[in-house]
Amino acid sequence: MTSHRGKGPAPRVVVVGAGLAGARLAARLGTDALLIGEEPYAPYNRVLLTDVLAGRLAAEVITLPAPAAHLRTRAERVDRAERVVECADGSRVPYETLVLATGANPVLPPLRGLFPPGATELPGGVHAFRTLDDCLALSAAVTPGCRAVVIGGGLLGVCAARALADRGARVVLAQQGDRLMERQLDPAASDLVREHLTRLGVEVHTQCRVRGLRQHEGAVTSVELADGFVLDTELTVLACGVRPRVGLARAAGLDVRRGVVVDDALRTGDPRVHAIGDCAEHAGRAPCLAAPALDQADALAAVLTAPGTARPYAGTRALTRLTLPHAERPLDVAAFGEPDARPDDDVLRLADATRGTYRKVVVRGDRLVGGVLLGDLAAVGALARAWEADEPLPDDGAPPLHLLTHDGGH
Repeated sequence: MTSHRGKGPAPRVVVVGAGLAGARLAARLGTDALLIGEEPYAPYNRVLLTDVLAGRLAAEVITLPAPAAHLRTRAERVDRAERVVECADGSRVPYETLVLATGANPVLPPLRGLFPPGATELPGGVHAFRTLDDCLALSAAVTPGCRAVVIGGGLLGVCAARALADRGARVVLAQQGDRLMERQLDPAASDLVREHLTRLGVEVHTQCRVRGLRQHEGAVTSVELADGFVLDTELTVLACGVRPRVGLARAAGLDVRRGVVVDDALRTGDPRVHAIGDCAEHAGRAPCLAAPALDQADALAAVLTAPGTARPYAGTRALTRLTLPHAERPLDVAAFGEPDARPDDDVLRLADATRGTYRKVVVRGDRLVGGVLLGDLAAVGALARAWEADEPLPDDGAPPLHLLTHDGGH
């Protein structure tokens, strides 16, 4: 589209960042919004990148609805006094309202050999896994039988290892913590995920700290562990989490802690500037998850289109859900809230080793505060609704076993 250079009326809303949050907001606002995104692609659903890597989906399938106006360049500076966004292609985009949806960057761990002196690009054979470019590069590099090491055993690392195994790679997953997906799962559920990955051919190492990378002729050929053990590799995937991308906001003088600080109207300290998605910090939290990003986009769309009636954003209770495929027994996983109980909490569990199912809920006082389900998700809808409602559970003096029945007690 034609660049804006300060001529004519300013777009009512300029959205910087074409990820899930930015694209959702631009779609909600329609012709009132101009979307600025630095990737050369139409907006896409980042959550589905592992399915593209695994070969289950083509890249074009994950495209999101196209915004009415989309400027494909990098926003480099925000001039709040002039209310202008300065871009890498020379565009000066004026705004009435600015929304920062700049997302998050992958965390690159301080590994010896990752960046030799003077280097700023990842060495050959090493891939982050955050963007469609990352996904396509990794997809082009993986071949059946190739050796791959995934560093990081959180949700992203588990999904990346699964996808590479689906493509026939020989995968080693190295997790520094004592269990996989430790933010979402309790130890028992994590063990089931580990067993499932092992059946897929993934070699899993927990309590395994990576110390460095070894290169040969510009490409990483091995991964060195803290105990001195060396893993040969042709592909190394960094799945060590993400960090809110706040450089643009910080340079503009906005309040930044972990993320760009916003109030219940998703507004920064400048009333003409808002922030949503992975880059935003609301009520002290910057979760960097898809569900809050989408909820914030919807909430801000209401604020901007119906300011007198829009409800304040009160946070998002995010449910994590994924499927680990297997020819004989796929594993469905769902988790919400706090999987680890405090000393005074009530914990209810049902496990069936034969069927490979596991259900657990954590009750604190009269409230459901967390749960984990593997293998059988029939109850997840009712449990999620009870958790999201944050209302007292029925008090009849008996343990609320109905929460673990096949339909969550409904």
